[in-house]
Amino acid sequence: MKALVCILLLLETFVFVVQQQVDGGLNENEISQQISSEDGRQNPPQTDTLRAEASTDSQQYCDLGIPDIHAALRELTATVTEQKENIRALETQLREQQTFILEELNKKNEEISNLTLSQVELRKENRDREIAFSASMMESGDGYIGPFSTEITLTYRNVFTNIGNAYNPITGVFTAPLKGAYMFRISVHSIAPTAATAGIVKNGQHVVIADAFQPQGGLNSSNGVVLILEVGDVVYVRLWSGRRIYDSYNNHNTFSGFLLFPLR
Repeated sequence: MKALVCILLLLETFVFVVQQQVDGGLNENEISQQISSEDGRQNPPQTDTLRAEASTDSQQYCDLGIPDIHAALRELTATVTEQKENIRALETQLREQQTFILEELNKKNEEISNLTLSQVELRKENRDREIAFSASMMESGDGYIGPFSTEITLTYRNVFTNIGNAYNPITGVFTAPLKGAYMFRISVHSIAPTAATAGIVKNGQHVVIADAFQPQGGLNSSNGVVLILEVGDVVYVRLWSGRRIYDSYNNHNTFSGFLLFPLR
């Protein structure tokens, strides 16, 4: 409000001076006297004090009301400089974060690559451990095998499964490709009165037999065993001397085996 009074007083004085110059011109003393007489006529004595106070206050508020442009510019410059510093600090922090993220991504990619290689090696190792076979006696037809005067190795030529190709259907021999625990099983079938007896052999040594005997009717037996084999150990089935087996398309006589788990 006081700033407005200041402006109005200045404006009033300016208008008065201009008007007097237009009317014929006054010197400075005349202007001062005119202003004094005008003030005397228009303002009662009690207003002189108010005018003086208003003039003083107006001058003060005029001084306060008009901003210091240089100070404002200095303050603005300081603010801009501060903001630039903040921006540079943020940019540095952002670059550090980006570097950290890239390093972490590279580590993860390397871990994934190593994991992929490990999975490939594990799959290959697992494939090497996939060992299983199953076969029956005859590929076609039917008939007896035996009796013979000595033991013979039976060849199971009708192969159902031979994962790992560790079983040889030509020789009837299984050769261990890995050290481990293996499960083997045989079944025998024949018709009385001649007994049916065959056994699982490891490296030339009898392990278990499947034996069936009765005066008449069909003969059936089976047996199985878990063996610890070293690489290169062999397992096969031998028909005992004086015994016989009978097979047909029903595949009564079988020889099967698989790796339970490898050993170190």
